[in-house]
Amino acid sequence: MNTEKPLDLIIIGAAAAGCAAAVYSARRNLNFVVVTKDIGGEVALSGIVENWLGIESIQGFELAQQFHKHAKAYGVQFDEGRTVEKIVQNENIHEVHTTLASGEMHVYRAKAVIVASGIHPRELTVPGEEMLKNKGVTYCTVCDGPLFKGKVTATVGAGNAGLESALMMGGIAEKTYLLTKYKESENGGFPKGENILIDKVKQLKTVEIMYQAETTTILGNTKVTGLTYKDASGKEQTLEVDGVMVHIGMIPNSQFIDCVNKNKQGEIEVNLRCETNCPGIFAAGDVTNVAYKQIAIAVGQGVTSALSAIDYINRK
Repeated sequence: MNTEKPLDLIIIGAAAAGCAAAVYSARRNLNFVVVTKDIGGEVALSGIVENWLGIESIQGFELAQQFHKHAKAYGVQFDEGRTVEKIVQNENIHEVHTTLASGEMHVYRAKAVIVASGIHPRELTVPGEEMLKNKGVTYCTVCDGPLFKGKVTATVGAGNAGLESALMMGGIAEKTYLLTKYKESENGGFPKGENILIDKVKQLKTVEIMYQAETTTILGNTKVTGLTYKDASGKEQTLEVDGVMVHIGMIPNSQFIDCVNKNKQGEIEVNLRCETNCPGIFAAGDVTNVAYKQIAIAVGQGVTSALSAIDYINRK
């Protein structure tokens, strides 16, 4: 039996929502820890951020570092490099089971848990993709885009992430193809994209947009040499490219928790107080069913989840 005194709170994740929850929890003098695989999550990989209030333009990595620094200023403990495997309820105590890359395991115990574990990129699941990961196939243009300076690349995606990828590669690569599955008549081919990004992409002479294009194969043996796609008529076409940037959506990191209700996308369902259906378990940010995946909204949810967790702990 584990006789170690339980913490007040465990926060899972150290991106926008997790760091915001940490700051508010620290300000209330809770005994807590932030358990995370990495610092910054998708914020750190988001390229230039131009909609964070008070700062006109900042790199996502820098913004993530500011979040981390702010929390550290309050003495917040970050246990990095840990993957959460499962959460087990033991009466009124929640046990968070984690592992390091080395295989070392550790179980944290707390009165309440905030799940702010974020999301990860969705894959195309086409032939050649798995074999050519990190050999020209990437899901992070910010991380790997500079490797393709002066080369030819393709970005697959029809949302803001795809548009941002094409904008970045438009200034790095010799030529960039942007493949969207939508017609040009559907908000310029990007129905979920912001108009300002769409306009910027269309002004770039180095970017060519391929409409109603469904990627079918990524070509290459030891590295990417091209891709094939079906055009509007169903005919298969081939593009010779050196790199493929995949930005077709995200999947919530919620697989480790079973006691909460999730929607069909795997997002954790929360109410306006960021409470789940499982007492003592709260969730915040992109891992939840919040309508819009935005940094500012994730921060707000992080604050809400912390205040709700504090109320829960006080009631107990």
